Amino acid sequence: MVDREGTQAVIRPLGQPGDLGWVVMAHGEVYAAEFGWDSSFEALVARIVADYAANRDPRREAAWIAEVHGRRVGCVFCVNGSDPEGTTAKLRILLVHPDGRGHRLGGQLVDTCMGFARAAGYSRMQLWTNDVLAAARHIYLQRGFTLTRQESHHSFGVDLVGQTYTVDLTNTSSTPTEVEVGRGQP
Repeated sequence: MVDREGTQAVIRPLGQPGDLGWVVMAHGEVYAAEFGWDSSFEALVARIVADYAANRDPRREAAWIAEVHGRRVGCVFCVNGSDPEGTTAKLRILLVHPDGRGHRLGGQLVDTCMGFARAAGYSRMQLWTNDVLAAARHIYLQRGFTLTRQESHHSFGVDLVGQTYTVDLTNTSSTPTEVEVGRGQP
């Protein structure tokens, strides 16, 4: 995909050497710089990434990297939720690095994740975030996610309000249809 400024941006499946480490490092650096979060957040992301790498079911779980001019600038993961029926997917660790912002990559990553979840047979998707992440919340709301729970907590060295959002994946109007699941967009 080439945006209006002529920037070459691609969403590709995670899997190249260094992808997993970049996800952990980028989260740690960006959240520390922008929100003052401590290394316990990076440790949480490392556990999520390690669990994904060690235990993922490729039919039901996937992750993507966004690149601009061949450089990693974003990511998102789709993992199996914790419901016993196996009908809920979890959107995890969405990030667009400051170097990748302004190219609508956050929305494209979420669309790719939702498209994959639908194709994998999930009927709903859930995510947990914090209220300070306003740009991400805007992306989620645009795609039909609704706030289902929130609570104050002290995590990552700061006071936060955690929020859980859910979307019905059987409602196909909540995601643009032009997304090609699991493939880079030239």
